[in-house]
Amino acid sequence: MTMERKVGTVSRGIRCPIIREGDNLAEIVTQSVLEAANAEGFALRDRDVIALTESIVARSQGNYASVNDIAADVKAKLGGETVGVIFPILSRNRFAICLRGIAMGAKKVVLMLSYPSDEVGNALITMDQIDAAGVNPYSDVLSLEKYRELFGYNKHEFTGVDYVEYYGELVCSCGAEVEFVFANQAKAILDYADCIINCDIHTRARTKRILLEAGAKVVCSLDDILTESVNGSGYNSKYGLLGSNKSTEDKVKLFPRECKDLVLEIQARILKETGKYVEVMVYGDGAFKDPQGKIWELADPVVSPAFTDGLIGTPNELKLKYLADNDFSNLFGEELKKAISDSIRAKEGSLVGNMASQGTTPRQLTDLIGSLCDLTSGSGDKGTPVVLVQGYFDNYVS
Repeated sequence: MTMERKVGTVSRGIRCPIIREGDNLAEIVTQSVLEAANAEGFALRDRDVIALTESIVARSQGNYASVNDIAADVKAKLGGETVGVIFPILSRNRFAICLRGIAMGAKKVVLMLSYPSDEVGNALITMDQIDAAGVNPYSDVLSLEKYRELFGYNKHEFTGVDYVEYYGELVCSCGAEVEFVFANQAKAILDYADCIINCDIHTRARTKRILLEAGAKVVCSLDDILTESVNGSGYNSKYGLLGSNKSTEDKVKLFPRECKDLVLEIQARILKETGKYVEVMVYGDGAFKDPQGKIWELADPVVSPAFTDGLIGTPNELKLKYLADNDFSNLFGEELKKAISDSIRAKEGSLVGNMASQGTTPRQLTDLIGSLCDLTSGSGDKGTPVVLVQGYFDNYVS
């Protein structure tokens, strides 16, 4: 008689050596997972998920670029005179270094910030301040003078930085002139500049379309900058500067380049070593929102830039509590367990519109698992850039 499993999904951070450029990542990840399984006394199973952070992938690829490389590309693509830079996120790690490169490739930067907050929820000011000032953020365009008159100086809750001051000083330190505009309609920038870099992440295609239809001369999204190597730099043909992180004071680590081959190789290595068919993915930011700071985590263009085919799609799940409270409210104990188990075994195809699946949000598997992995690995000093998720595809009858 087989023992009934008493544990569902388990997420484990896997310790790895520090990854350097040129390292054989597939070999290191495979060995690290197998050594962890041996040390901790667990076995790999079919459909386990091995996930690795985008940062170790980019590091092993040597996918870096300097502010000089960014400046050269910006100058070549936008002319090197006045550049409108719109809708950047407020981030020392994510955007400040990109702004340095942009400023070094222009004579003047017109920096247009969305307000009260950026796209991922970092607040310049609060909605209460907007209400008190009687401003309509949808339509009102503010100069720096007007912004300061209405709202003064505001330090970010988590970083203690007034981002307007910080970005302004940063542009000036690069030898460019800076002018601020505060607006939420992309077209507002066209009163100041006709060569534009739109820095929004998830709305970038719409913003670019609006600007081009309104007569902008050149519009580059961040995913148009560093799409190929500049003076031997790293690059990302699909995402450019999107998903980049500060590496040093004058260098960015770009989002990893094409890495489907990597996840397939790790999958093949694990199959050869253990006979188990696992899924493998690369993940960056998770996709979740912080209720305190109102910050939405996803500053990368996608949660997962590469994954094996078994991770395509969305979950297909029934809500156990709905079945227990409704369809089988008159059953108890083994009878209830059997009825629910039979329902799960019988589910077929898409459950869209089925009340018993309500509340099982149909998010992409890679977004859900990537968020779990991001929370497991953390963004600090845990030293576990690989995460092993077991039992994710189990259900009540597994």
